[in-house]
Amino acid sequence: MADSSRKKALFILSQLNNDDIDWIVQKGKKEILAPGEILIHEGRQHDALYIVLRGNLSVLLDAQETKELAKISSGELVGEVSFIDARPPLATVKALEETHLLAIPRRQLVIKLQHDMGFASRFYYGISLCLADRMRGTIRHIEYGRNIELEPQELDREDINPNVLENLALAQAKFNWLSENVRA
Repeated sequence: MADSSRKKALFILSQLNNDDIDWIVQKGKKEILAPGEILIHEGRQHDALYIVLRGNLSVLLDAQETKELAKISSGELVGEVSFIDARPPLATVKALEETHLLAIPRRQLVIKLQHDMGFASRFYYGISLCLADRMRGTIRHIEYGRNIELEPQELDREDINPNVLENLALAQAKFNWLSENVRA
């Protein structure tokens, strides 16, 4: 399960029901990036929330694209922070290899969230779980840097709520279905 915990899209998919997933497949569009192609430019608004279906991306911190902050792989979200706070991204995201994405148009997602309170509740709870997991990972990383008494295996342990952890297996099946059914 360690691999799944890094797949941030699973946190959202674990909360969504089948009708929600059908809506995402219906409204989303598959995009394919070539190696080196930029998906998100630092400081420029983008018009979608992305789920990485296959491939790898690099998150770069400066305009010269020299400081890599993170790598993003299959099953992860891209653009969720800018989606939530409606501010331009603080980093550039570039494909490291051919990368397949599901792009969920921002405008259609906002309308769905405004008109379907059940979907909105499930979606935002999933985003909250995703961001909480990222924050915990960041804190563990910072603590590891400060306190050399922590063993590396302590950093890798899963401390996700057991109820959420249970839903992640089902979320993996939803992700697989979504990946197979997204339109070009």
